[in-house]
Amino acid sequence: MSDMMRLVEPLIPALRRYARALLRDPADADDLVQDCLERAVSQWHQRRSDGDARTWLYAILHNLAVSQMRRRARRGAHLPVEDAPEASLSVAPSQDESLRHRDLMAALDALPEEQRSVLLLVTVEGLSYAETAQVLAIPTGTVMSRLSRARDRVIRLMDGETDAVATRRPLLRRVK
Repeated sequence: MSDMMRLVEPLIPALRRYARALLRDPADADDLVQDCLERAVSQWHQRRSDGDARTWLYAILHNLAVSQMRRRARRGAHLPVEDAPEASLSVAPSQDESLRHRDLMAALDALPEEQRSVLLLVTVEGLSYAETAQVLAIPTGTVMSRLSRARDRVIRLMDGETDAVATRRPLLRRVK
């Protein structure tokens, strides 16, 4: 044990310097040196007696540092809970969005073709009422009425209603 202490103790400042240069964080570097010394003590019997203790310790330190950096790259940066922004602590449930999407697609499928085409051209493609009327070769007033009925029906279907009386909502855009 005294042989080990005699060889290892003078190397500790150099190991700390190397660890700080690798990790660029004094606290993490000190932890790394502690892990290195712990491993060296527990594995001292495996060291070659004719080998250099200095290179052996540097090799242990370097391998531990590489393992630690890879682990951090996989896990991401460690941030205490107290310092984390609140938005990153909670994640919206993903199933709600997929259920809403499924319901929307089912509601679109339930629409008659003339209402579905008007709704998709205006809302998804961003065409104006006049452009939609031109594409479908129908009057602008027909586009507006079909769009209004399509929106009301989609809302009712999304709310789970099937044959309920449509409530009038001001959903029409202004025609220019």
